[in-house]
Amino acid sequence: MFRILSKIAGLISFNKSLAPAGDVAHQLMERADAGAGRDPRQAQELRRAARAFLSVVR
Repeated sequence: MFRILSKIAGLISFNKSLAPAGDVAHQLMERADAGAGRDPRQAQELRRAARAFLSVVR
C-alpha cells in the first residue's frame, strides 16, 4: 500500500499547484499500461490507485 501511495505522491508536483484529478489518474493508468507486460500485479495496483484517487477527489 505504501508503494502505491508513494507513486501517487511522485506524480503530484509539489512545485506547482495540485494537478487536476484526471491528470494524475491518467498518468497512473499510463504507467499501468506501460508496465503490464513486465509486472501485471503492479499494473493492477496502479489501476486500483487511479480508481481510488478519482473516488476520493470526486
